[in-house]
Amino acid sequence: MRRVVFNQKGGVGKSSIACNLAAIAAAEGKKTLVVDLDPQGNSTQYLLGRDITSLKDTVADLLEQTVSFSMFNRRPDEFVHATTHANLFVMPSSPELDYLERKLEAKHKIYKLREALKKLSDHFDAIYIDTAPALDFYTRSALIAAQRCLIPFDCDDFSRQALYHILGEIQDLQEDHNPDLVVEGIIANQFQARASLPRKLIQELTDEGLPVLDVRLSSSVKMKESHQAGQPLIHLAPKHNLTRQYRDLHRLLNGETVETEPL
Repeated sequence: MRRVVFNQKGGVGKSSIACNLAAIAAAEGKKTLVVDLDPQGNSTQYLLGRDITSLKDTVADLLEQTVSFSMFNRRPDEFVHATTHANLFVMPSSPELDYLERKLEAKHKIYKLREALKKLSDHFDAIYIDTAPALDFYTRSALIAAQRCLIPFDCDDFSRQALYHILGEIQDLQEDHNPDLVVEGIIANQFQARASLPRKLIQELTDEGLPVLDVRLSSSVKMKESHQAGQPLIHLAPKHNLTRQYRDLHRLLNGETVETEPL
């Protein structure tokens, strides 16, 4: 399964969600890949613990060979890096993505990521794609390459208005490029269960028929500690409440029944 985590708004937890769901899948024995399409490289730093400027064989290198004539293009799996955790791999980001974008757009290479990830699907049980906070060439490529889309949502009215716009953009892309893409769910992240506004917004979105997932992710300093340590929650704090919520979210996405708390 190829899942993209996408929201045009920054700071909503895209990298945290992609990496922690991937880490849980890997811990359960699934060979799992995270593809980091954000030039900031947060997922790369989180899972590899290395400055992205020092890395070779990145997603930028994979895409660059599609616009550079060569009789000997390398296979997509040659751009995959192992992490220190069993079954968990990363295709790292690079600052070169910024410089490469115009060249890829000019040569209409919007489907090249999908071609590469389809080949990698033969090697991996699950692929998670992390995106930049923008609907740019790479994000569109990711939405075209994915089968499922997860949308992180922080519970305020500005984010609500942005959410409607995002869903409209995804619908346009489904119609024009990827009719098989499914919006798997909206994830309430950094959710404050005791505050009335987040509960009210989530209930209203649910009443509107939007695919809000029943599992909500709490706000916790433990996530910042996880980033600093370069350790996904399943490894840093396996018994923490936020880790439990991520486990529940992973189970829910895989069709299992989970107990959820009422709003």
